[in-house]
Amino acid sequence: MTARDQFALVGRISGGRVIDPGSGLDSPADILIDERGRISRIGRSGSGASSVESDGDVLDATGMIVAPGFVDLHVHLREPGREDEETVASGSAAAARGGFTTICCMPNTEPAIADQETVRFVLDRALAAPGRVHPIGAITRDREGKSLAGIAEMVAAGAVAFSDDGAPVGSAGLLRRAMQYSRMFNVPIVEHCDMPDLSADGVMNEGLVSTKLGLRGIPPVSEEICLARDIALARETGAHLHAAHLSTAGSVEIIRRAKAEGVNVTAEVTPHHLILTDDLIARDFDPLYKVNPPLRTRRDVDALRQGLADGVIDCIATDHAPHAEQEKDGEFDLAPFGMVGLETALGVCVKALIETGLLDWPGLIDCLTRRAARAFHLAAGTITVGSPADLVLIDPDAQWRVTPESLISKSKNSPFLGWELTGVVRATIVDGRLVYQDFAAGSSLSTAARRERSVTSTAKR
Repeated sequence: MTARDQFALVGRISGGRVIDPGSGLDSPADILIDERGRISRIGRSGSGASSVESDGDVLDATGMIVAPGFVDLHVHLREPGREDEETVASGSAAAARGGFTTICCMPNTEPAIADQETVRFVLDRALAAPGRVHPIGAITRDREGKSLAGIAEMVAAGAVAFSDDGAPVGSAGLLRRAMQYSRMFNVPIVEHCDMPDLSADGVMNEGLVSTKLGLRGIPPVSEEICLARDIALARETGAHLHAAHLSTAGSVEIIRRAKAEGVNVTAEVTPHHLILTDDLIARDFDPLYKVNPPLRTRRDVDALRQGLADGVIDCIATDHAPHAEQEKDGEFDLAPFGMVGLETALGVCVKALIETGLLDWPGLIDCLTRRAARAFHLAAGTITVGSPADLVLIDPDAQWRVTPESLISKSKNSPFLGWELTGVVRATIVDGRLVYQDFAAGSSLSTAARRERSVTSTAKR
């Protein structure tokens, strides 16, 4: 039995606008879910599908968008080692609140996810989580950059990609061998692109703002040189390179050229890099804005948005990075890099991409679902008959204020505290089970499913 078995089974979702970029579906439709938690039928609202009896509860999705569950390729769950900041269970609960049904967790834990035993440990913990958790294994042993970790053994144990995230693989020769191995198993190598000799001791973007503040800077070229090196190795080996959290306009153009040449490269961008700029640090001097790669300039933000809209950047990933309050509540120089983002991702992306006219709802959902799943070859991100019912119900016009109390994550280090965001996740469904709900009393949810089964109440026990 998994944690999902404790939640109510949904038998039918009716009346919503179903958006599935993978199949091109965008219309009012009803979705039937069988007793196994799989989609058994998709039909027009008011057609025969809505009148078929079902074993589970009924969700009235009138006025809502029904989409595939979101997929996040870049999450830090901190377990093992820093369970005070996050756990597999608590991070998955935060993911469910944000509409994510599938997440991939990075290996910079203590100890690192660098062998098959630790991969299995994470997967065992995931049995108690409301959503799907896929471990990313370390490229090198203990993420020390000296020798390769057991890639074959970790693939066999369930790792879906490999990364030394938090740092690049410094040795080009070692990274080349890792790429050669990864090609054998058709798994991506995920690089945090950075040249440590250029970025060492930097705490924010190198530029006019850092100069005015007297803070050590991380130059854009540090990311771009490493990215160019990694693409050259991917071109030579034929391996799949995935560039994590792009942050500069130059990186977008490097990826654009590489794709045009046929290099097997994919890339992600975070919600915060799509909206926040380094001048916020001058305004607030708040360590909540300290992230790696750092917040860049308005020119970089505009280029990242356009790169995502053009398809040069494949998908959105949160880089959800929890930290304890006392670690972020101090001097900017000494605070750790990182911010939480699973629960605010949708609203931030609405503000950055839909409200600016760059994407519509189908376009944004594509970046959060099909395009993300495709980058890591995951069986997720679509709504098809016979597939697991992993779904999210979105109230597209509803607004909410981000507060520490509104966040399920164990850590509250969000730069969006106090923001009003548009787009509320009303329900998240995994394997046909309602793992998160935020419905007003008396609306949208049948009586049987109004029990205290939401992941919110579970997480707070």
